[in-house]
Amino acid sequence: MEEANGVVIRGVTAEAGAGAEAGRPPHVAMLVTPGMGHLIPLAELAKRLAARHGATATLITFASTASATQRAFLASLPPAITSLSLPPVDLSDLPADATDDKKEPRAACLDWLDRQPPKSVIFVSFGSGGSLPAEQMRELALGLEQSGQRFLWVVRSPSDEGAVNANYYDAESKRDPLPYLPQGFVERTKEVGLLVPSWAPQIKVLAHEATGGFLVHCGWNSVLESLAHGVPMVAWPLFAEQRQNAVVLSEGVGAAVRVPDTKRREEIAAAVREVMAGQGKGAEVRAKVAELRKAAAAGLCEGGAATTALDEVVRKWTGGGDE
Repeated sequence: MEEANGVVIRGVTAEAGAGAEAGRPPHVAMLVTPGMGHLIPLAELAKRLAARHGATATLITFASTASATQRAFLASLPPAITSLSLPPVDLSDLPADATDDKKEPRAACLDWLDRQPPKSVIFVSFGSGGSLPAEQMRELALGLEQSGQRFLWVVRSPSDEGAVNANYYDAESKRDPLPYLPQGFVERTKEVGLLVPSWAPQIKVLAHEATGGFLVHCGWNSVLESLAHGVPMVAWPLFAEQRQNAVVLSEGVGAAVRVPDTKRREEIAAAVREVMAGQGKGAEVRAKVAELRKAAAAGLCEGGAATTALDEVVRKWTGGGDE
């Protein structure tokens, strides 16, 4: 792995040269450090390499940290992208159609979003492994209820017996989260809210027309996905660089309203209403995010900064013979 400015770059090696000289498409091997937040962006990069340059890819993961969510995600990838767990295992006895494209059953939460008005739902998720202390979990529930907004909440059991990143490696809720919610909350909000245990297809949720806001832990993957889809944010950082990201988003860029550190239900409700209704700073946030969405789209289009940079990387891998 390479390291730049203290950030580990998780793409490791490209096996492109020999294949390109022989007229074959380049093949890229990527070593994925543990956590769904590392796996998903590398898989998206592999998809872009396959679609734009005909490359194939192998995602190398660690068997010791594989979760049911990770296994399901890897199984949904297209045939051009295969996976391999460390320590290596013999895959020669797999059936011929084991890597057939099966991209995946539609998540029930998307069907629920289909029934909601445009821009009416706030998506609540703390990344692939974030969880809250029990008291903050209760305040969040009551704050969402008090806000009067529709919500889709990826809910996990609380982190009282460990750190807020206790679920980081497996993305699964340790226990049934519902008993930790306020008494009567599920019944009172059943017409306007949906609770999804452990995981939801985040990019598809953010892209849905019913999604109008994102209460987010400020992990950089989630931030970029939210901006790319033009979804304004309510910032609730948990650990690592997320607090710095929250400051940049709320006080610098102006793309988020931050929940105060005290995390009281009234404060949560106010922040959610501000973003969802476009009140006060929320109006400025919505306008800024719309502007950033256009910039992101320009970077990803043909000739944009992102596609140009990716093309240059592939040219270096293939010795300049890609085009």
